[in-house]
Amino acid sequence: MALGRRKLSELPINSLIPNMLTTLALCAGLTSVRFALEQKWEFAVSAILVAGILDGLDGRMARLLKGSSKFGAELDSLSDFVSFGVAPALVLYLWTLEAGLGGLGWIISLVYTVSCGLRLARFNTMLEEDGPAWEGRYFTGIAAPGGAAIAMLFMVISFYSDAEIFKSATLNAAWLLFLAFLMASRIPTFSIKSVRIPRKFIMPMLILVGGLAAVMASYPWELLTGAALVYLGTIPFAMSTHRRLKRAEERAEAAKAEGSSTKDVEDKPETKE
Repeated sequence: MALGRRKLSELPINSLIPNMLTTLALCAGLTSVRFALEQKWEFAVSAILVAGILDGLDGRMARLLKGSSKFGAELDSLSDFVSFGVAPALVLYLWTLEAGLGGLGWIISLVYTVSCGLRLARFNTMLEEDGPAWEGRYFTGIAAPGGAAIAMLFMVISFYSDAEIFKSATLNAAWLLFLAFLMASRIPTFSIKSVRIPRKFIMPMLILVGGLAAVMASYPWELLTGAALVYLGTIPFAMSTHRRLKRAEERAEAAKAEGSSTKDVEDKPETKE
């Protein structure tokens, strides 16, 4: 009996590693706010990017180590809300919205944060719903980490460009509202989690990753700008392919229903007057 209680009160370290990564992501998101308060803008953006990397690792580690749990899922949602909903809004508010728009800038920051929270709540709800297998290739609305990175696009551009337009409070406010709409909307976007690399492309992919790492070391903000623009460019393709797959599924269901109806009619016994 004592041995049984001991097993219940102790957990293997493997099951804690994903939660550790999630906690680190939460800390990185909050640290970005501290950097923003100190006007260390590049560090603030970098901290949110680190939170995004950790967020991408924790789920994969949980599946790899078989350490998934409901507690971990709830912690992950909390971390995402703070790191990708609260932190980017505060960073942008402190960077330009406060001085340029005052109270209106705060309202826009709140709209973005609320939209991110609603998007995460909807995502958690949809996990419990059954859907066709192809739906796993898409997110409903832009993912929170991607939304946070793209929301700071003009801020990132200002790190290597002297153009004052990118520091405009009006421009950044409009962009933040646009990202809030993308996250709260039901627009389908591609899910990177569903991407599969054929074996023959593994070596070229590794070479590409090495090249991107070299570019990141020399031109980090330019690379992040390009990545954000490429991601935005995939949204129309995601909408098109999602619409095509949905129509194909509807036609298949209609054909199946028609076939079942025809079979019922054929199987129905004839009656004589």
